[in-house]
Amino acid sequence: MTASRSWTKSLFIGLWSVLNFSRKLLFNFIFLLIVIALIIAISNSDDPVNVKPGSALLLQLNGNLVIQKEQVDPFAQFMQEAFGDEPENPEVLVRDVEKVLSNAKQDSRIKALILDLSGLRGGGLDKLRRVAEALDDFKQEKPIYAIGDYYSQNQYYLAAHADHIYLNPMGNVMFEGYGHFGLYFKDMLDKLRITTHIFRVGTYKSAVEPYIRNDMSDAAKEANKLWLDEYWEQYKADVAAARGVDVDNFDETLDSLLTKFDEAGSDFAQYSLQNGWVDALKTREEVRQELVGLVGSSDDEMGVNVTTFNTYLKVLSPPLPKLKNDKDKIAIIVAKGEIFDGNQPQGTIGGESTARLLRKARKDKAVKAVVLEVDSPGGSSFASEIIRQEVLELQKAGKPVIVSMGTYAASGGYWFSAPADKIYASPSTVTGSIGVFGMFLTFEDTMDYIGIHTDGVASTDVAGLSPFRELDPRFGAILQRNVETAYTQFITMVAKHRNMTPEAVDKIAQGRVWLGSQALKLGLVDELGDINDAIAGAAEIAGLEDYDTYYVERTLSPQEQFWKEFFGQALIWGVKMQFVDSDSHLLKMVKNVLAEASQMTKLNDPNGVYTLCLQCEVI
Repeated sequence: MTASRSWTKSLFIGLWSVLNFSRKLLFNFIFLLIVIALIIAISNSDDPVNVKPGSALLLQLNGNLVIQKEQVDPFAQFMQEAFGDEPENPEVLVRDVEKVLSNAKQDSRIKALILDLSGLRGGGLDKLRRVAEALDDFKQEKPIYAIGDYYSQNQYYLAAHADHIYLNPMGNVMFEGYGHFGLYFKDMLDKLRITTHIFRVGTYKSAVEPYIRNDMSDAAKEANKLWLDEYWEQYKADVAAARGVDVDNFDETLDSLLTKFDEAGSDFAQYSLQNGWVDALKTREEVRQELVGLVGSSDDEMGVNVTTFNTYLKVLSPPLPKLKNDKDKIAIIVAKGEIFDGNQPQGTIGGESTARLLRKARKDKAVKAVVLEVDSPGGSSFASEIIRQEVLELQKAGKPVIVSMGTYAASGGYWFSAPADKIYASPSTVTGSIGVFGMFLTFEDTMDYIGIHTDGVASTDVAGLSPFRELDPRFGAILQRNVETAYTQFITMVAKHRNMTPEAVDKIAQGRVWLGSQALKLGLVDELGDINDAIAGAAEIAGLEDYDTYYVERTLSPQEQFWKEFFGQALIWGVKMQFVDSDSHLLKMVKNVLAEASQMTKLNDPNGVYTLCLQCEVI
């Protein structure tokens, strides 16, 4: 027995030694990687971060325009930039673009602006408008050149504001309009013998349709067509005004497109030129030579004397903390993304984490008003209510709350916006969608089909609820009534805050989506405008003349702050080692299917009740 115990002890000691050695080896390896990356960063550093005299500002917008970036681990961000890796979903802060353009306009070292929009994905008309306004302001002083091999619809919205638009002779400009097409899973769920339980209120609350239908309902088509048509009309009006063409110049039918395409010799570039979308067809070398004649040459890859957007932004935003002053403050709190219960990372909305930011502004004596910048299609109704309660607490503390709606402020996003002292929306803001639903799946038939069964006893009818057991119709009735109560609370709350009757709200609710221009007429918002209008409105309501604005953000822990600053300093060297990245259309399609199919699995409302607008996305 003693020998056995000794052998067992020796075994555990040996295993521990192996594990301990492996642990040390792993951490030493990670440390070695960091050191190597830093050495590479230093040895491959670009030119010093400065603005080149007599240069053009090169504005390359890669990814989506956003009002808040998703939270990224500092080490992951460092490795991405150190090895030239692009994040899967790159993002550009709109306020960074506005700040760079505003400063570059007055900067004597900058002679012109070059727009390279090849990497721009989108972000909503509201954000495109803000950048377009900054471009219009810039070109009052200096010329803008838009260069590109192709222009997507979103890219062209900004290009239209340039003084000169050049297109590659093999390129094209294509306008598609806007549409909403989703995937529908009813047949798949039926084949898998999965039972879908739906509880909802609202004729137009179509968020659950993909799970109970194989197509879009007539009611959903009617509502979606209305706001999508208005969204397209706004796009056309903006681009036509910027470009100086007739709003009827857009070819919306394949017949008219085919006719003009034939007249252009079946050449997309010639079609774009004849339609007035571009000023000239020029090869990359022809464009380069023109720009060199304007600002001179350079030894870099482009061969033109340019200061990049990222470089200029670093010059404007050195990694130093801002010093506090005694001025009154208007706090800006961003509520961006879907709404979930609890604490959520930056780039999504958490009932607890977003409420904490509001509470932080309430306790700050220097804050005299709050602007809540909303860009959300909704989510958890419970979390939305937690945030709304904090809005009310701010108002009780004598601090007005002004809402600035971005691309979306629908469903749950409207839930906590409704109490605001004033609501500003972009003309293209997707809002409303005042409706409620609950949904979950059960797998009793699936389990039976594969030969797995569940059985047992319980002390009450309620105990033993499980996704593997059939839902009792009586409990289903309870859930439906709970959803109906939530809807009644929703329209009653909106009626109270918007000085309307519940009956009047119900007529424009029922889950229906409205654009900002329509919501203004319906009384759901107070004025059309952007974040700057909302800040001015907050100052007026709070009676402020001399004030500062600042963004309220989550306080980092000491460890998070250390790593952020550590890697932030390392990122200044900006290594540019490029690796080839391949992607397949099949992989993209699979990702898309999985993303849509898993949409509901991410929702975590404790009551299973949601105010979410899935049909708000446009393509």
